[in-house]
Amino acid sequence: MAIKGFGRTDYCGELTRADTGRVVSLCGWVQRTRDLGGLIFVWLRDKTGLVQLVFDANVCGADAFAVGGGLRSEYVVCVEGEVRQRAPEAVNKKLATGEIEVFVQDCLLLNQAATPPIYIDDDHPDESETVRLKYRYLELRKPSVQRMLSTRSLVMQTLRSYMFTQRFTEVETPILTKSTPEGARDYLVPSRVHPGQFYALPQSPQIYKQLLMLGGTDRYFQLARCFRDEDSRADRQPEFTQCDLEMSFAREQDIQTVVEGAFREVFRTVKGIEVSLPLERVTWREAMERYGSDKPDRRFGMELQNVTDWAKDCGFSVFEGAAASGGSVRGIRVQGHLFPRKELDALGEFVKTFRARGLAWMSLSEQGVKSPFLKFLSEEKLAGLLSRMQAENGDTLFFVADKDAVVFQALGQLRLEIARRLDLIDQSRYDLFWVTEFPLLEWDEDEGRFVAMHHPFTSPMDEDIPLMESDPGKVRAKAYDLVLNGVEMGSGSIRIHDPNVQEKMFNRIGFTHEEAWARFGFLLEAFKYGVPPHGGFAFGVDRLMMILTGAQSLRDVLAFPKASNGSCLMMETPSQVQKDQLDLLGIQVKESAPEQ
Repeated sequence: MAIKGFGRTDYCGELTRADTGRVVSLCGWVQRTRDLGGLIFVWLRDKTGLVQLVFDANVCGADAFAVGGGLRSEYVVCVEGEVRQRAPEAVNKKLATGEIEVFVQDCLLLNQAATPPIYIDDDHPDESETVRLKYRYLELRKPSVQRMLSTRSLVMQTLRSYMFTQRFTEVETPILTKSTPEGARDYLVPSRVHPGQFYALPQSPQIYKQLLMLGGTDRYFQLARCFRDEDSRADRQPEFTQCDLEMSFAREQDIQTVVEGAFREVFRTVKGIEVSLPLERVTWREAMERYGSDKPDRRFGMELQNVTDWAKDCGFSVFEGAAASGGSVRGIRVQGHLFPRKELDALGEFVKTFRARGLAWMSLSEQGVKSPFLKFLSEEKLAGLLSRMQAENGDTLFFVADKDAVVFQALGQLRLEIARRLDLIDQSRYDLFWVTEFPLLEWDEDEGRFVAMHHPFTSPMDEDIPLMESDPGKVRAKAYDLVLNGVEMGSGSIRIHDPNVQEKMFNRIGFTHEEAWARFGFLLEAFKYGVPPHGGFAFGVDRLMMILTGAQSLRDVLAFPKASNGSCLMMETPSQVQKDQLDLLGIQVKESAPEQ
């Protein structure tokens, strides 16, 4: 027997006509078989693709032919054979290797396989996600998943290579760290050595990278694993990867230039697309005014129009009340589309999920103007509104009247929902830009206090520092987000390096001097010893992968994703542990109260 063990000279999907006449050794899984008696055709698959094997009773030995006759889906084999060119009429244009086939001379069966519970191909996208996640190790064999893993590897390699060219030092920061308030719940890890005390898994390496700047590292980066205990959704997982960086003696534009270059390299390498730099900068205020979102999708129009001044004496009490109470009235124009009443009502219910009390609409057709609030408007006021909205026959107008925060969110989400329903989004376009000058603080209705919009280490604009006491809602931050196709790729900011400003920030968000030192004493202590001005950025590798691959969920771009409830169906985690393990940690599990 020619194959004494097993070995490989080539990969299945990489064979071409140029290999004709070569004797090759291939390893992989059987995709499917077809037995024609004296000829057996087998598709062999590895991570590079498929190639057709031919078991010809006149070419291979009796033992090898017998093995070929017994092959079934997902059997693991090693074969040795000659690459031959197919006849023109036998070329399979659906296969990358469709011009050739391998005539098997010898075959070694390495392992048999039970019938898989899922299809190992990309032709059955409607399979149950629960089953796919339970048998994720089988789904990994699918060509689309292997392409994703290869693309992800290329993205990581490209980022690393680029960061090294920019004189960054890669530093791994601890996974077991301190619980700090960063906007989401921490995953806690009990300490056996220190009973009753806990580590936390890092939501980000934020404090460590600031300490690295204090320690003179100058430029740090890391492809960091991060953890947040929050509800899952399509673009969120409990653990994720981000490209994290920090720079000393850097201004906003210095950091943005580095990040732009990283994205340009990724798009150039992975997609063959040249990103034009520098990227456009849009202020937070402009983004909210025009799109109702701080991560707007600009691949379609339908921008918000502010008609508050028109509404002050329009005759419609809902509009007038919002304008008089310091809120606003804003609208969007859906050009060239009239909605049936049932859909108008459904859209009205849609905006209520974003705290809007209702949705006012107006449709224009050859038969005239229709609207529930039309009767309250004079002809002059109606003409003024239509002129402001640049409305034409065939258009539908939507309006929301409320506090600015409600109006922006409701109309911003309505704009996206309508664009999706009407297929208005240009999916072939990549729109990458910066959103800058975020508010430093935002008011938390539940807690009745200001909280940091980004995190408590974000620096205010120098000229706005006096407003931190007198008018904190107007303080702008040296903060910036990178947005791609309506998705927040990442956030960054210049950090506070002045201890007095840092303590003022803690006070403003409700921490006493003692509380600040209890939570961040190690950082405040470090700041006594000469901290350089510094800033940084972090962007999600998983979200970038979603854009690059066209995936609809983060679960599609991870090797081993969690289900929507945060569980791993394959490993059956989270799971209970033995009582002696809990006893060692001094922990007792409290039984949940039965539901009434």
